Amino acid sequence: MRFLSEPTTDLTYSDLFLLPSRSDVTSRLDVDLAADDGTGSTIPLVVANMTAVTGKRMAETMARRGGLAVLPQDVPLDVLRDVTAWVKARHTVFETPVSLGASNTVIDALHLMGKRPHGAVVVLDDAGAVAGVVRAADCEGQDRFASLSSVMRHQPLILDAADFDAGTEHGADPGALARSLRGAFDAMDGAGTDFAPVQQDGTLAGVLTRKGALRSTLYRPLLDGGGALKVAAAVGINGDVAGRAAALLAAGVNVLVLDTAHGHQQKMFDALAAVRSLDPGVPVVAGNVVTAEATRELIRAGADIVKVGVGPGAMCTTRMMTAVGRPQFSAVLECSAAARAAGGRVWADGGVRYPRDVALALAAGASQVMIGSWFAGTHESPGDLQVDAGGRQFKESFGMASARAVQNRNQREDAFEKDRKALFEEGISTSRMYLDAGRPGVEDLLDMITAGLRSSMSYAGAADLAAFRERAVAGIQSAAGYEEGRPVPQSW
Repeated sequence: MRFLSEPTTDLTYSDLFLLPSRSDVTSRLDVDLAADDGTGSTIPLVVANMTAVTGKRMAETMARRGGLAVLPQDVPLDVLRDVTAWVKARHTVFETPVSLGASNTVIDALHLMGKRPHGAVVVLDDAGAVAGVVRAADCEGQDRFASLSSVMRHQPLILDAADFDAGTEHGADPGALARSLRGAFDAMDGAGTDFAPVQQDGTLAGVLTRKGALRSTLYRPLLDGGGALKVAAAVGINGDVAGRAAALLAAGVNVLVLDTAHGHQQKMFDALAAVRSLDPGVPVVAGNVVTAEATRELIRAGADIVKVGVGPGAMCTTRMMTAVGRPQFSAVLECSAAARAAGGRVWADGGVRYPRDVALALAAGASQVMIGSWFAGTHESPGDLQVDAGGRQFKESFGMASARAVQNRNQREDAFEKDRKALFEEGISTSRMYLDAGRPGVEDLLDMITAGLRSSMSYAGAADLAAFRERAVAGIQSAAGYEEGRPVPQSW
């Protein structure tokens, strides 16, 4: 990256713009978004290890679309083992269905519908075959305790998983899968539906939507050597770091993230030594930091990737409480240069609110961008779907250093210790993250982000992220310049 004029102060994303350059990239689809940090990610996006953001549905969906989701360190080990196994058992193309029996009730279906963006419950017969489908509209005006058999609709199309076998086997020809997906899309279009259950040998194996079929021709899933979806998990720097890391590796976790708010401290170096003593054989991420010195020291201590960002997150109050942190763009720019010189990479963690911010972070040198609160307001995040007085859907989010998170983290301690530690909080304990009515699922947000990134790269004449870092030209703008670029929703 080069600048029109060299910055004289630290900058954040809204302080900058990118210039268009002469380009030989003829199509956005010719752009390769794969990360170069050893994770294998085919899109440069990571979901943060926040309890209100990342769970099994988020991990499954992100990996199917080529990105990583990091399971939080506060989750008990036995749960992490189960979640990792569950994610790795998911299909790489078909979405996991929400299913119930015909004798279940309308209220059962309504409780589950918000778990997936396709908004449908597949009703199964006693043999596990598809009997029908229930959508929210089918439940309107119905007794909440009526059986699903009395409200379900006939499903006009059921797909056969065998039609996809040639394209979904590990190492299969991508062209075969594209043809199968095109056939499924055309079948749904012809049947006048945007949703189709998939059966294998007469029982439900998954579901496919029209958008899902399209997406599977654009995204490449993030797979391990055995063809299963990849999973990342976080480890704190206190307690038995080596024991927890070893258990996660044994469970099949593909990326380890050593995470603490202040990554440039002795406990982090001790934790890195403990993990490296295991010879993990997977990428090791450590953070968070904001300086070149800290980045170099973490890489020398054994980190493959350094997480950059102190205080830019939407749920974080660190900068207001302590004055500690750094404007995120400058932190990423400096740390990424230091990391690459030392043979490592950085993830830009926090502070992104628009696709332009993701593009700027990658142009500044990050190999991937970590997103938290932006993805909290989606169907795939773990929280319960709630509705405000105006009828808008939302989920509650909270910071990982908030009193709420600290209380959850210290559940096994006595009341005195829990209350004492709750005094030291640096995060918001409750925040409403509204679902965008037009983009309620994380895949919808991935579409928006990657579309913006692809376009940004084509403007720069960059066919991959390495060329984007090399060719990007940035300028510094005023607040009025930033405001000029914002769309106007109504006349002035």
